[in-house]
Amino acid sequence: MNLNAPGSSSADRRIPRGLRRSRLFHGLLVVRLFAAPLTAADAQSPIQLKDVTRETGITFVHTDGSSGRRYIVESVASGLATFDYNGDGRIDILFLNGAPLPGAPATSPPPRNALYRNDGGWKFTEVTMAAGLTDTNYHLGVCIGDYNNDGFPDIYLSNFGPNVLYRNNGDGTFTDVTRQAGVAIGDHVGAGACFLDIDGDGRLDLFAANYCDFTIAKHQARSINGHPAYSGPMAYGPVLSTLFHNNGDGTFTDITRSSGIAAHAGTGMGVVCADYDNDGDTDIIVGNDAMANFVWRNDGKGHFEEVGVLTGLAYDRNGIGLGTMGVECGDYDHDGRLDFHMTSYQNQWAILYRNLGQGFFEDVTAATGAGTGTYNQVTWGSGLVDFDNDGNRDLFIACGHLQDNVALWDQSTSYEARNILLEKTGRGRFIDVSNRAGDGLAVQRSSRGAAFDDLDNDGKIDVVILNARREPTILRNVSPGQNHWIQVRLRGTRSNRDGIGARIKVVAGDLTQIDEVHSGRGYQSHYGMYPHFGLGHRTRIDRLEVRWMGGGTDVLENLEVDRLLTITEGRR
Repeated sequence: MNLNAPGSSSADRRIPRGLRRSRLFHGLLVVRLFAAPLTAADAQSPIQLKDVTRETGITFVHTDGSSGRRYIVESVASGLATFDYNGDGRIDILFLNGAPLPGAPATSPPPRNALYRNDGGWKFTEVTMAAGLTDTNYHLGVCIGDYNNDGFPDIYLSNFGPNVLYRNNGDGTFTDVTRQAGVAIGDHVGAGACFLDIDGDGRLDLFAANYCDFTIAKHQARSINGHPAYSGPMAYGPVLSTLFHNNGDGTFTDITRSSGIAAHAGTGMGVVCADYDNDGDTDIIVGNDAMANFVWRNDGKGHFEEVGVLTGLAYDRNGIGLGTMGVECGDYDHDGRLDFHMTSYQNQWAILYRNLGQGFFEDVTAATGAGTGTYNQVTWGSGLVDFDNDGNRDLFIACGHLQDNVALWDQSTSYEARNILLEKTGRGRFIDVSNRAGDGLAVQRSSRGAAFDDLDNDGKIDVVILNARREPTILRNVSPGQNHWIQVRLRGTRSNRDGIGARIKVVAGDLTQIDEVHSGRGYQSHYGMYPHFGLGHRTRIDRLEVRWMGGGTDVLENLEVDRLLTITEGRR
């Protein structure tokens, strides 16, 4: 979000002078690197994404509840989730929705989230009310996880107002158990959320980021060049996130203070929980808007220390804290370490951080071309995804301004924009193939959350995008190549049922890849619970290792490709 918003502090956005690099030199360097296009002008990309929104039967339309008063929550709504809610082997879609804010007309029926059951053949049926997802709160973020280890995925919703936990009953319906479970959070602006096992006890705990200290009563009007505009979060101030520990009896205990999470207030937006330092436990990475990002390092016992500046993930390479929106991770360079991608505000690059090992990161946006096309855009959801199964993770970045009238004062950007697809080459660089990757990249919307999953079980990852104030965009991956792949579904026994936090290593000939199972990621969204690995021309997997949360490793060898492989902990 805009770093020049009222209340923004330059101290929040800069590291001490001695730790900064030359901003002017780097600025000139970046312009030179991104000025030279790297794509062949007319050649078709090996990645092809087709817009199939109309044929899916999905009729959901997002609302941000706006009335023209420009409450800050409107500008950040909303995320979405892709997951198999009913266990039929097909990935379903949950779109989050807002609610009317003061001054907006009431509607009948009121806006709700929309759960769409995947019926196969690219047809979806809305089952929201039948599934019991009946609340009409103002929804912002979501994560999925089997918190009670009964084999059915549950839903946690992070809202403007009280959060909601829905328990999956195993029969296609859900029950609101927020009060019984003890995970309600009061009057607040929610953000990204994640289930994770903080102490390796086999039970999923819950982290919920919060955005800013805003209420309707605290609303501040703002203008840019005489035009009404949305304020930034620093007009209201940062707030604490919340961490709940799973008691194992269906209830949670708020351990925000005892865990160390209360040591720092932030302006959280996107969140991902991942083992960034490869020490066997799950850490928490929070993208903060208009201030330094947080990296909560886990000591393995569920106690956390904030080390964002030390790691290099707090700022960009110029020592500037950005308007971070979404946070994604994946090993883009095949060195066995998780790298991080963070989206940001206009006049800032979306940043790719390379994991150097031993807990340190380097901003390699300029060196890799990973920021191509992002500078003039506001960027939100993103995915490090191998779309063409060649063994290289590509970058998909959702775009769209949050100021709906930005054209009145800035002709360099637009409220509705095309999304960006950057293809990863074997030379370690990303090239912009947005103009050559199918009609799905021609769609112009003001996008927010994006999710990446295989919706038709063909071994190619598809894309679902939630667009503010509009219908979503559904992109079918129709890439023509015959590259091989494998997807892995974990079933924990001693560890949590979904294997959340487990590290997977796949070795196929000369190609080695790693990934983890995450709950909650990107921009306030959830996707990819079955990690997917493109294998290129390789026809067998030599070795597959799973390092489970809480200890224990399973090893499988000489595996067939082109399938979804289910691995149960302790059973080879």
